[in-house]
Amino acid sequence: MSRCGFVALIGRPNAGKSTLLNAILGEKIALVSQKANATRKRQNAIVMHDDSQIIFVDTPGLHEMERRLNQFMLEEALKAIGDCDLVVYLAPVTDKTEHYRKFLELNGDRKHIIVLSKIDQVSQERLLKCISGYSEFASRFEALIPISIGKRVGFDDLLGSIVKLLPQSEYLYDPDDLTTDRLRDIYKEFIREAIFDNISDEIPYSSDVIIKKIDEGRKLDHIEASIVVEKESQKGIIIGKNGSAIKRIGRSAREKIEALSQKKLFLDLSVIVKPNWTKETKSLEEFGYFS
Repeated sequence: MSRCGFVALIGRPNAGKSTLLNAILGEKIALVSQKANATRKRQNAIVMHDDSQIIFVDTPGLHEMERRLNQFMLEEALKAIGDCDLVVYLAPVTDKTEHYRKFLELNGDRKHIIVLSKIDQVSQERLLKCISGYSEFASRFEALIPISIGKRVGFDDLLGSIVKLLPQSEYLYDPDDLTTDRLRDIYKEFIREAIFDNISDEIPYSSDVIIKKIDEGRKLDHIEASIVVEKESQKGIIIGKNGSAIKRIGRSAREKIEALSQKKLFLDLSVIVKPNWTKETKSLEEFGYFS
């Protein structure tokens, strides 16, 4: 019988979980940013390997902040740990093991694999020293696998190790599907990524996106969306002088969406202000958090 199960991708902010997910899938569906804490919700990706089905669950980075939104993000990661059949803990090779110790406190006795990423950025000596640093935890993890996402090194070892640890089961989803997420949610994340790419400082963390309308055509799609911010001053920065910033955001988001849909897109963006939305549970519920 084939194997099938859910695998949570866990790690600190900016560890590269979404980048790894997109690379394994061979298609971009997850938001990727150089800024930490860009991922806010769990996102599923369906990967087939050796006649088995792996449902990867991308998660927000493990962190602690006082804002209600950040508390939700931590809860999303902890729920993924509890709900999945296996955990993959992603650690850049330059990380100290203190991050892994904190993960162990949250993980309990859940089966997990350690993935050491960015091995192409350090010497062989540094890599061996890092692997040695995890040896004291050998009884806690099922496998330790070095990978390079950019050079696609270690992917087969990782997927093979995961499949061996999944339960025997029939497929849960159509093997041709890439994700269980709605296109609406993926498009929202692409617009958020465009904000992170084009707007500096803290403003991306105080923004969100509402997809108001999607009209799909044979060759052209039309999306109407609103960018939500907390202050009037942030609205001005998102729009920019003579609309220059929102035009950059729109152009960047359109390119990302068109690459996935393989169709032309007309994207209509507006900006609205909702004070303190990141701090109030009621507002977060309106945006699809804590549902």
